[in-house]
Amino acid sequence: MIKAGIIGGSGYTGGELIRILLNHPGMQIDFVYSTTRAGKPLTSAHPDLLGITDLQFTGEVHLNVDIVFLCLGHGNSSKFLKEHDFSSNTKIIDLSNDFRLEADANFNGKEFVYGLPELNKPQIENAEFIANPGCFATAIQLALLPLAKAGKLNSAVHINAVTGSTGAGVSPSATSHFSWRNNNVSWYKPFTHQHLGEINESLHRLQPDTGELFFLPNRGNFTRGILATAYTHFEGSLENAQKLYSDFYTDAVFTQVSEDPVNLKQVVNTNQCHIHLHKHEDTLLITSAIDNLLKGASGQAVQNMNLIFGFEEDLGLNLKASVF
Repeated sequence: MIKAGIIGGSGYTGGELIRILLNHPGMQIDFVYSTTRAGKPLTSAHPDLLGITDLQFTGEVHLNVDIVFLCLGHGNSSKFLKEHDFSSNTKIIDLSNDFRLEADANFNGKEFVYGLPELNKPQIENAEFIANPGCFATAIQLALLPLAKAGKLNSAVHINAVTGSTGAGVSPSATSHFSWRNNNVSWYKPFTHQHLGEINESLHRLQPDTGELFFLPNRGNFTRGILATAYTHFEGSLENAQKLYSDFYTDAVFTQVSEDPVNLKQVVNTNQCHIHLHKHEDTLLITSAIDNLLKGASGQAVQNMNLIFGFEEDLGLNLKASVF
């Protein structure tokens, strides 16, 4: 059994990671670290685990576990690793944005691999340290990578994506509490969202001269999921585009190209990304849908862990959506 430690286990991504690992046949949770809930049961933060586990949060870090998941706020993972020297055999998967960009990938001698399996599967299989992609970044990259691979991203790409309130984290804020979020939709960080950096780096690896990305993120009045739409000039037929995508994702376990329009309910509570293509005159519309806490965070982290340790890629991740 692979022993795992979770740093920052009281938030949404930590809770989803615990839920997955408790049901993973190859994993054992060794500890769940929390500075605010040490000594309290996991159910104090995650009541959905009542009757499933008696584990407690701890304020102690075990440095010799097989793998550590860092579920910390952005900027805190690098601080934590400076203060805690894990065993040379310990693999690390970071769910923050601290190591996603190429300029930040080498940290204190640790070389972090960007953990998008549909792009970097061979590198992930041989990696010790993984920078898990952002949620918006995952949805948008999966929508655009096949076009970049084919050298077809030659014009500006306009992207509109809406995310659930869990994307803002567990701590309440002015734009995440119920009375504001319910029956409400709003945009934020127009054209400047932090995930654009990692998206552009991935696309430029496949096509150095891609068109500019114009990304408008939106807050939705629901709890989880991301629905992203991107459109750009495309001279080929819809059938040409569909072949590009089906060929690119032929070996992808969790990315499916649908002939029918996609919606959030078919992917929420799964590690799936569903993609649909639509052609209007010379414009190709790509829609992608993911669960921001699973394929956009904890599920993808476990997918990366499976690849590192030689498990089947979908082990512990065969989750079905509840569409009604």
